[in-house]
Amino acid sequence: MNTEQLKSATNQGEAIRSGPSPEKFFETITAYQRTAALKAAIDLDLFTAIGEGQKTVPLLAKRIDSTERSVRILCDALAAIGFLTKAGDRYGLTADTAVFLDKKSPAYVGSATVFMASLAVTGAFTDLATVARSGRPQQLFTEVEHTAWVDFASSMAPLSYLAAQETAKLLGKGSPMKVLDIAAGHGMYGIAVAQQNPKAKVVALDWPTVLAVAQENARRAGIADRYILLPGDALEIGFGSGFDAVLVPNLLHHWDRPTNERFLQKVYNALGAGGRVVIVEFTPNEDHVSPTIPALFALNMLALTAGGDAYSVKEHLTMLSAAGFSHCEIQALLPTPLTAIVAIKS
Repeated sequence: MNTEQLKSATNQGEAIRSGPSPEKFFETITAYQRTAALKAAIDLDLFTAIGEGQKTVPLLAKRIDSTERSVRILCDALAAIGFLTKAGDRYGLTADTAVFLDKKSPAYVGSATVFMASLAVTGAFTDLATVARSGRPQQLFTEVEHTAWVDFASSMAPLSYLAAQETAKLLGKGSPMKVLDIAAGHGMYGIAVAQQNPKAKVVALDWPTVLAVAQENARRAGIADRYILLPGDALEIGFGSGFDAVLVPNLLHHWDRPTNERFLQKVYNALGAGGRVVIVEFTPNEDHVSPTIPALFALNMLALTAGGDAYSVKEHLTMLSAAGFSHCEIQALLPTPLTAIVAIKS
């Protein structure tokens, strides 16, 4: 092909790209391959190896005991989708990858694949059409003490760290405080409050097997003497009373609005006068199609719950108002895609 032919072919390609294209279809229908490539790299410690300086195919193949062909194809794929850089025959970490996917980084979040890429989660999407017709998933996470919640608690703490630390800042750190952390999971939200406020005592509520993970995390954080366990179902168990703050991190999306209003009434009753509830959620805009991550989170609730949803800030405020709360404040928990909603018991 001569220069003119190459130029003509390029122009034709540009013309095709400017009109209707099946590219989005192809990209989405094969998106599982990106997930698989990322998970493989994490399982193989590939990002850590590159961070250590083993940046060529031969070195990486030796490091992970693989073939050069396998490493080249996997690394090229990771570079193509934005997790690696490539210059000549050398691969490098992007700024995000270096912070979040190199095991030697204190902000490493790769363990989250244990839950997020587990069969318990991904399997719920294998026949989404049937789920959409029936309105009910094949297996409800919220009805039983599912072993997946232990996996969640054990693996998701690093991914929640930033949001938990930013949430804790909303409560201050100078006064004695009695805090209830509902659906504590890994415990990072309550633990962050106790770390930032040495006068805070935290009561963590969750399933017994899940609380074992939270308790160990509290011990490692050095706040176990101010960390009390309350095993049970958040919809059934009594919360107690006189709390200065109640944390509700990533929970309301599991339920429909009437259930949330009943639950928030329980929270209201558990708070002392002037007490605050702090809700942490993925909150899409009112159009429910933006921003992308909060908007798509609703799809998880379709696949995994009977009535859950990703509620907008306005929808949260309506539910809080129905439960008696007032004086709400909204805080984006940057750089995460989560939002905190703080409401006061009047």
